[in-house]
Amino acid sequence: MIQLFFKTAIRYLFKNKLYSFLNIFGLALGIATFIVISLYVSYERSYDKFKGSEQVVRVYMDYAEGGNFAPGDAQTYNLSGATLKKEFPEIIEQVRLYKLDKATFVNGDKIIEQNNGVLADGSYFDIFSYPVLEGNSDELKRPNTIVLNKTLATKLFGKESAIGKTISVFYSSKVLLEVVAIIDDIPENTHFSTNYLISFETMKTWDALSRQYELNWNENNFFTYLKLDKNADFKTLQQKIIANDFEHYPDERHNIEALSDIHLYSDKPYEAEANGSISRVRFLSAIAIIILILSWLNYINLSTAKSLERSKEIGIRKVAGAQRPQLILQSLIESILLNIIAIGFAVVILFLLLPIFNDFVGKTLSIQLIDLKFLLPFLSVIIIGTMLSGLYPAFVLSGFSPIKSLKGKMSSSSTGIRLRKGLITLQFTATVVLVIGTIVVANQLNYLREQPIGVELSQVIALRGEILETQPDSILSRQIKVIKTALLKLPFVEQVSIANTYPGEGYENFSSTVGIAPPDGVFDERQLFYQYGADPNYFELLDMIFLAGEPFPAKKTGITNRNVVLNETFAEILGFQDVSKIIGKKVKFWGDNWNVTGVIKDYHHFGLKNSIEPLIIRPYSGMDKVLVKLNETNMSYSGLDNMVTQLGVKWKEVLPQSTLSYTFLDKKFEEQYAEDNKFGIAFKIFTTLAIIIAMLGLFGLTAFITTQRRKEIGIRKVSGASVFQILTLINKEFLKWVGVAFVIAIPIAWHVMNNWLNEYAYKTDVNWQIFVLAGFVVFIIAIISVSSQAIKAAITNPVNSLRTE
Repeated sequence: MIQLFFKTAIRYLFKNKLYSFLNIFGLALGIATFIVISLYVSYERSYDKFKGSEQVVRVYMDYAEGGNFAPGDAQTYNLSGATLKKEFPEIIEQVRLYKLDKATFVNGDKIIEQNNGVLADGSYFDIFSYPVLEGNSDELKRPNTIVLNKTLATKLFGKESAIGKTISVFYSSKVLLEVVAIIDDIPENTHFSTNYLISFETMKTWDALSRQYELNWNENNFFTYLKLDKNADFKTLQQKIIANDFEHYPDERHNIEALSDIHLYSDKPYEAEANGSISRVRFLSAIAIIILILSWLNYINLSTAKSLERSKEIGIRKVAGAQRPQLILQSLIESILLNIIAIGFAVVILFLLLPIFNDFVGKTLSIQLIDLKFLLPFLSVIIIGTMLSGLYPAFVLSGFSPIKSLKGKMSSSSTGIRLRKGLITLQFTATVVLVIGTIVVANQLNYLREQPIGVELSQVIALRGEILETQPDSILSRQIKVIKTALLKLPFVEQVSIANTYPGEGYENFSSTVGIAPPDGVFDERQLFYQYGADPNYFELLDMIFLAGEPFPAKKTGITNRNVVLNETFAEILGFQDVSKIIGKKVKFWGDNWNVTGVIKDYHHFGLKNSIEPLIIRPYSGMDKVLVKLNETNMSYSGLDNMVTQLGVKWKEVLPQSTLSYTFLDKKFEEQYAEDNKFGIAFKIFTTLAIIIAMLGLFGLTAFITTQRRKEIGIRKVSGASVFQILTLINKEFLKWVGVAFVIAIPIAWHVMNNWLNEYAYKTDVNWQIFVLAGFVVFIIAIISVSSQAIKAAITNPVNSLRTE
């Protein structure tokens, strides 16, 4: 009997090709999209999962704001880990990490710049159980030792064993390190990418970092991780840590967070690298579920509508003795068969779509077909959905009266009509919400890109290099002047400046400081502000606007320069609404008095996602980043590649023993929005897929209804109805329910998108024009979907429609 049911199902699918195509394609598209998004979501939720990771937490700082504490820096003090381990017995081990953004490795004639390194305590491998391929990781407890990952070791030593070899590492100054172990490359799904680990004890003798080795509560520049006892209660320990004031600063406190929560839930200053976003994950998860449900709703809608055509078949089967359970089973087999075919097509779509999606999101997502544990959640959702979507049509078909069926008196019941209208309303409610969401996301991203940031970054290039020889400060200072002079001689160079950082870089090159005394004011030991160094040309090069005063004078050799420039926000925090009144006044921090020479108009150093921080810019005479302002006219004559080549030649003339890299500031600034832009494009793509699925359903339903009403349409045409009148007749019934969906969707979309926008310090509005535009788009989509079939019915010769009468 089961075999007969399958044969009947196959015949029915081939006989009704349009119905089969719409259902199969819609389901395939929905299933493939659901799996792709689910793979992405699963990957985002897989960060920092390794053996024992559930016992690892990160320590971070809370700061008092308006009477309450709020999450502050992701970094802590040198003393934090050891103090917490000593105070709380449930902490088994602790490790401190000091991040090196970029260091230069030299092995013979090989010179390699490498990002993402750390100085780490020897306890690192007691907490992070990454595989050691060669050597002994316990040796990291000794000074002047280093652990390399497999990729870096291969770059430096080729196929030779690196264990026991010595390499030179440059980070402001030189240090010689012994390679003691090689580890496998740490997976990409970690919040802290690490390519090499230098022993923490090396700090003691490394000139560039020796000051950081001192144990104190003065500088929180360290990432601290704790390993807890298996029986430790996270919440209890967290409350105990919060309640203690180890550093005796009442306006700050230590706090902890689970390692697995960092990537999606943490977005603090001084993060190791840019994290993901739980709101993006939730949005995409919701879209995946919506698209899958839309494809199932299409199936239910089309199946129940199509069931009227099968009324005589069901009537004959019942008269012949078929029982209702048999008819339900037959209908479910048809549903399962159709879904199996759809899953087959979905797999094809998935393998075509996944490489494109990987390139787009910058991930390496893949389906491991042998990993049943991984596939089980997806298969469970699809199987359950298949059964549920097939049950209602099965009960509708099996419930037909055989007498009415054989007399040809079957018609849509009021319940069936209400169901189909309800499904249309539900489908288009989801579609309208997604369209509104797409418009809001696009508007916000355009706002971020187009809003003035307060500085001019175009035609500015940042040069950075590591000097591969030890030099006294006096010689380095002279070389800085020489390289600035050499670069200014190039015809396409307008200005040159030196700075610690520039707009678009993260917090890693800022110093956060607490404690300042305003002019004639009381010292506020908890006032938080940020500061970095630059030379006087920096302000003009970036077209910063001075609201009062002027840049500080150039630093003279041997003379301490205690001049600073404040931003507008900081001047106002210090109590100067008229910022001109602070010029020439003294502010005290770091134990010294600093003369305020100017106040600049606020600019967005970190983009418009973050609020503007109180900022001090102080004199700087090192050589961290060399900023070069290019002449647009001469640059176009020179050509970009030729220009970069000439800059490199001048650099090497002055600093032959050095490396060189460059970055365009406007492109670097745009990188802050890279993840937001990807999310915006993903939102558009998946909204488009949802619209296609909704259109398929409306198209199929219209095709069925126009077939059912062909005699009515024929009579109307004979009576003189025009094509436009026929179109209006068919369209208005559907558009009425699309209108209801639009009304229902407005408050839902407004609430959801406003919550999303609240993640941004500077944001656009969800205004009425967005709803009008979304409504117009959805109504056009509905009209196209309905009219594509309605026109065919309206222009059909009425003779053909009435021939059987």
